[in-house]
Amino acid sequence: MAGRPADLAGRYAEFAAWATSGGSPCFARWAHGVASDDEVLGWISTLPAPKQQPNLVFAAARWHGVPAPGPYAALRDALLGDDGAIRATIMERATQTNEVGRLATLVPVFTSLGGDRPLALVEVGTSAGLCLYPDRWGYAWSAPDGGVSVGPEPRLPCTVTGPAPLPAAAPKVAWRAGIDLNPLDVTDDDATAWLEHLVWPENQDRRAFLRHAVQVARTDPPRIVAGDLLVELPSLVQEAAEHGDVVVFHTAVIMYLSPDDRRRFDTMMRSLVAEGTCRWVSNEDPAVLPSVLDGAPALPEVPTMVLGVDGRAVAWAHQHGRWLDWFGQRA
Repeated sequence: MAGRPADLAGRYAEFAAWATSGGSPCFARWAHGVASDDEVLGWISTLPAPKQQPNLVFAAARWHGVPAPGPYAALRDALLGDDGAIRATIMERATQTNEVGRLATLVPVFTSLGGDRPLALVEVGTSAGLCLYPDRWGYAWSAPDGGVSVGPEPRLPCTVTGPAPLPAAAPKVAWRAGIDLNPLDVTDDDATAWLEHLVWPENQDRRAFLRHAVQVARTDPPRIVAGDLLVELPSLVQEAAEHGDVVVFHTAVIMYLSPDDRRRFDTMMRSLVAEGTCRWVSNEDPAVLPSVLDGAPALPEVPTMVLGVDGRAVAWAHQHGRWLDWFGQRA
């Protein structure tokens, strides 16, 4: 069922705040424009609900030549005058979570969870698997009391506040695999070109990191299981355990599940953790897994992701990994 325009208006207004926080004045303008434009809201409302996402609509418009950065009027004209091409792209493609910048907020947790064995990583909603290589990147964490830099260039930058467990080296990874309903082939030029269109127009650093991540993954293509995470995850975790200390992680993925499936996933992960089968690192919008917020401080006023370990919030994190505000106990 298509969403009601009033609901969409709020959704696009909320996205404008995320775009402002993420350094995209263009997308902030576009989202504000859509939120106050009944005709465009009506056009978008004819799409299936999962296809009404701002980033998907904007990326499809860009894919078909709408300039970005560029004026809202060009986006409006393209959508309202669409001959079916933009709609077809929206229907055929999806937003894909491959923001490697988030590794700068995940790696301090990964390294704190390691035992005697190296890590065996399982990423839920892995898309092309670009975030499965935390050991192949360098990092530059800056903090009020000084900075920590590890690994090779290019280094992913992150501003840190609070007692985050910043490591002296990248984690050791013995095995890596992912699950996705519709995985992307990292060796497919069309698929990686689409990923570039999903990067917000002014974010040139993110685009450069994405291109580097593609090259990293192409030298050692990841194993990706195509299927439902609720079905495939337990067996993949069992396989991973043969290779190292298992860490299941996900970033901005569970938001795409239905509310019932979110609860099922939460229950499944807590059971796996309680059994000692794996550790769990989540990085999601605050509304997605509300149980993770139990005992956490009040949410900040700026848009934020919630970084959780084993179902407990430990930090607020920027959506693209630019900053980390740690309030949990240092590991």
